[in-house]
Parts: sequence; C-alpha cells; structure tokens
Amino acid sequence: MRRVALFFGSFNPIHIGHLALGNYVAEFGGVDEVRFVVSPHNPLKERGGLMDDEFRLEMVRRAIEGYPKFGVSDVEFRLPKPSYTYDTLTFMSQEEPDVKFVLIMGGDNLDLFRKWRNYDKIMEQYEVLVYPRPDSSNEVPDDYKNVSVIDAPLIEVSSTFIRESLRDGKDVRFFMPQGVAEMMSQNSFL
Repeated sequence: MRRVALFFGSFNPIHIGHLALGNYVAEFGGVDEVRFVVSPHNPLKERGGLMDDEFRLEMVRRAIEGYPKFGVSDVEFRLPKPSYTYDTLTFMSQEEPDVKFVLIMGGDNLDLFRKWRNYDKIMEQYEVLVYPRPDSSNEVPDDYKNVSVIDAPLIEVSSTFIRESLRDGKDVRFFMPQGVAEMMSQNSFL
C-alpha cells in the first residue's frame, strides 16, 4: 500500500518552512508522497487576510514543481465548509482505498488536538506525525495512540510574518520559492 502524508494548511503563502518540512517527511518519514492539502478555511482560525483559494493553490503548484515526491490537493474546495480534517481524511480514504494516509500536524495543533472534531477517530484510523514548534510543548499525551513527534529541523518562518513584512514594504522574496515570490510580486503583494 502506498503511504501518503497529508500536510493540511492555508499556505497563505506557502514558504520555505513548509517545503523543508515536506521534504523532510518525504525523505525521512517512511512515506511515498507528501501531498499539500490547500484548505479554504481552518475552522479554528479567523478568515481575515486569506488570499483567494485558487491563487493559493497555484502558488503551491509552482512551489512544488520538479520534485516527484510532492503533490497538491484541492479536495477541501469541493467539500462542505468549514473543512474538518476527519471528514476530509474519510473522503480521501474512500476515493483512494489503496492509499494509507498519514496526517502531518504541528506541535501547536497537537496542543489543540482535543478541540478538533473527531480527534479520537483520527488517532484510531490514521498515523499522525507531529513536527515540533518552538512555542509548543511538543509532548504527546499518554492516551494519544498512533501519534509521534518527528525530529524535523525547526525553521522559524510563518506565512503571517511574510504577509506582515510585505505590508511593511519589506523584500522577503527569499522566504518563498521563486515562483511564489513572482506570483506575489505580479499581484502587488511583493
């Protein structure tokens, strides 16, 4: 069975931290592919400042070009809103029964995991790989099954930092792949 790690996010915009983490999981996480799932809206976050869905999807496509272990999905664009991870995982598992899906989440989400809809079913049915975050405990509670912290390098860059820097007139092109920086520039974000 193919193992595909799913990296959910708004990717608003996708940056070198996302790509380095995805690369780490693809090469060291025992998976065949890392698929970036572009989310229209995270129910635990404010929607303000979210770039157009198709624009973010295209940025991810450009960012991952040429690396065969990366893929991109717009599956959540077609599912009911707001998007809940368990519902998406269930739908994708039905659509691709020959794939074993693995969930990638940050330590910040691990701290909030009990607030997720059907978090217990996610743990029962899927392996969860947690990448450490500097402001999180990054500790897996004893009652969490199929959840493990990976030894990925910490890269402290965020989409929020990039957006705020751009608003302040800063040139932060090297925090993003060239194709993404070009898209941001052409659309007056950079």
